[in-house]
Amino acid sequence: MPQAAPLSPPGPGTATPGDSGRRCRREVPATNHSPRPSPSPSPRRVPAVGAAAAAVRPSRRPAALGAARRRPPLRSHRARRDRAMSSARLSRLPGESNRPPSRNASEKPAGALHYRAKVGAAQGPHRDRGAAAGQYRDAGAEGRGQAPYAGVPQRQAKAIDADRRCRGQPRARSQKQSRAERQHAAGMEASMEAGGPRRRLVHLDLKGAPPRASYLAEVLPLLRALGATGLLLEYEDTFPYAGPLEPLRAPHAYSPGEVRAVLSQARAQGLEAVPLVQTFGHMEVSAGRASSRFRRLGTLSRFVLKHKEFAHLREVKAFPNALNPHKEESRALVKAMVDQVMALHEDLKWFHIGCDEVYYLGEGEESKQWLQQQDNTPEKLCLSHIKAVASCVTSSYPTVTPIVWDDMLRGISEETLAESGVPQLVQPMIWDYAADLDVEGKVLLIEKYRRCGFSKVWFASAFKGATGVNQSLTLIGHHLKNHLQWLKVASNSPADVLEGIALTGWQRYDHFSVLCELLPVAIPSLAVCLQALKNGGYSEKIKENVEKLLGMSNLETETFMSTSLGTFPGSNILTLVTQVSFYLKSSVNELLERNRYVTGWFSPYHRKRKIIHPIIMHHFHPDAVSLLSKWNAVVQDLQAAMEQVFHKCTVEEWMEENVHPSLQKLQEVVDDLDKAIKAQN
Repeated sequence: MPQAAPLSPPGPGTATPGDSGRRCRREVPATNHSPRPSPSPSPRRVPAVGAAAAAVRPSRRPAALGAARRRPPLRSHRARRDRAMSSARLSRLPGESNRPPSRNASEKPAGALHYRAKVGAAQGPHRDRGAAAGQYRDAGAEGRGQAPYAGVPQRQAKAIDADRRCRGQPRARSQKQSRAERQHAAGMEASMEAGGPRRRLVHLDLKGAPPRASYLAEVLPLLRALGATGLLLEYEDTFPYAGPLEPLRAPHAYSPGEVRAVLSQARAQGLEAVPLVQTFGHMEVSAGRASSRFRRLGTLSRFVLKHKEFAHLREVKAFPNALNPHKEESRALVKAMVDQVMALHEDLKWFHIGCDEVYYLGEGEESKQWLQQQDNTPEKLCLSHIKAVASCVTSSYPTVTPIVWDDMLRGISEETLAESGVPQLVQPMIWDYAADLDVEGKVLLIEKYRRCGFSKVWFASAFKGATGVNQSLTLIGHHLKNHLQWLKVASNSPADVLEGIALTGWQRYDHFSVLCELLPVAIPSLAVCLQALKNGGYSEKIKENVEKLLGMSNLETETFMSTSLGTFPGSNILTLVTQVSFYLKSSVNELLERNRYVTGWFSPYHRKRKIIHPIIMHHFHPDAVSLLSKWNAVVQDLQAAMEQVFHKCTVEEWMEENVHPSLQKLQEVVDDLDKAIKAQN
């Protein structure tokens, strides 16, 4: 497709794609209680802690870590050197936290090097997990026939040996593995691949800018080549619901044939499908649909008007997001939705039932009456609904395991969770999209879930849609760091607990918000993140492989710019969106707000009265007409490219949000200039 001539980059102080609330910041702190990025602070959320705040955060590391440990005197310069090297390595191994050793650990005899599991000095005594968590055992483990270095990376094992030599202890000898250790090694191999999770699901958030089925068919082979093993399909209103559920179906919903075709193509690529249906919170899709008169206005309006058939099932009448868990009709609605989705999917192993961000739970009239009864709490109310939905899924589909977002479970006590029976029915998906997520905190959370009875957990990262509600370009560096942190969590957790990871790609923060980054724009970020997970890290060699798969000569992770177009599906959209995001607003503002001939001789006062100096107009009229012509050509190309991938309503929405405000300002100035010239004649 022909491209418009590239425009000059913005000058000093001009806007970048991060402006207008789209700066590179941590939109979703680790304490947020929703897998979706937070649109605004609320009582349930903690404001994001940015780099500036982190810089002044007091350190928890003591001045001399491990100073309380008694050590034998150094006998030579060589011993002193070896001791310093080993201490430097052991004081903070990769993945270790800043937390000082527990008192129990520091009271160990000097001859017993003992590393305990990271289960938090602040949340109770440490628990010894040994090889099951990839930790080191004490010297006495050798005498019990246990491998002291089971699951330990080679360079860390060498560091332990160096420390042993400084202490005058013999080097640990390899011994025959016990049966438990062999089982642990098998579990490690089953759940991890090259240092990363073996199951890697790409999340498709279809409640905004759903791609055409033809585009998905082009993308699936690329996803497989990049390292994806499955899809997490959040259909929302794009699923072809029928019968009594037909009101939930959007005008641009996929047809049953399109869904079957996409699933068949996914199976051909070796990608397993995991459907996601909201069954508790975020039920806006079930609460309203506009008439045909309003559907023509865009994709958002159908969630504004309430649908009378389902309005009575809300937890709170005024808000359409949460389902009333007390009504039998609510469960019947959920079962009908699940059954219709199941009918179009074959050989499913997992089914995601959502259950995140259940706002106003317990505030409905029926819930208030229920909570007045003895021993009833909002936590038990939440768990009872999750258990009911999960039981419905497992009883009707015994081979399918339900998955739930974990945010509603995090604050519930271990005793309440264990007694609810939920851990025996579902697998929690732990989410965090921050570039500096708390590794130790996630390990603690996994330990809590294990003690409650959950057999497996999932992780949820983000490759797009988590750095700004109206973000147009993807911050690859942010998302790469997020995935590298998740790899640390995986390496510090029991190997047999991780089922897989879902790389979320949110398209809207909720049904009422604007669009985040489009899928074609975020494919380079997805490629980098998938390859990092598949290979257990990111290196120059992996970067070269990503560039080869995407057809790019130089992929930048810390900036938005790239020197090559790329050959992946939708790469032309990325190029044109980059031009618009970087240069449209800045170039128009440069002409209209910083050109002295416009501000001095063609102000709003002059434009209203059609006053223009005949000589002055020649100083900016050609530039305004030329700039408008260039941008019209770029926008025309972008619109044509987007219509190959998205439905018309998506193209209209994106253009109205990202193009029309600046382009219309420029068009109005040119029109007023023409009118003023005619008035002078």
